[in-house]
Amino acid sequence: MMNAPDPAPAAPDWLLLVDDDDTFRTVLARALSRRGFDVRAAADVSDALRLASESPPSHAVVDLRMPGASGLELVEALRRRAPDARIVVLTGYASIATAVSAMKLGATHYLAKPADADQIVAAFGDGPPLLALEDTARPLSVDRLEWEHIQRVLGEHDGNISATARALGMHRRTLQRKLGKHAPRE
Repeated sequence: MMNAPDPAPAAPDWLLLVDDDDTFRTVLARALSRRGFDVRAAADVSDALRLASESPPSHAVVDLRMPGASGLELVEALRRRAPDARIVVLTGYASIATAVSAMKLGATHYLAKPADADQIVAAFGDGPPLLALEDTARPLSVDRLEWEHIQRVLGEHDGNISATARALGMHRRTLQRKLGKHAPRE
């Protein structure tokens, strides 16, 4: 009687950390390693895709805005490569529009910077999807409403600033200046 061959060993679990800020990436990688993760870091989407093609990650922390391709494009590509991966989008430019886009593309959670390693680890949990934007009973300020509207229109135009500026009836440079600022708090 022949024995069945042993199944191939499962790919090891590892965390893909993608952020273009060298200092932040290094500090967060160290903190996540201390919490038990095998961390592999990348500075941009192309490096991240190279790492993910070698072996799909079980977890990922993806910065939203980076030079070149956006974190949203990476979320979509990672979801195709690793359908069960827990993906947290981390951004300094939080908006409801980008949060919704990230979730539709397959992100598990969306956290606004500054988020620490403990918050990120908690976001990998099995709880319901989390949009960690400030939740307030007060109405949004005019600046925040404008920011949200710009982000929604930008998403509708796949990140094309010229098309977004035309749709908003705004000069392209004015839109670029507004996008270069951090999101208003309220």
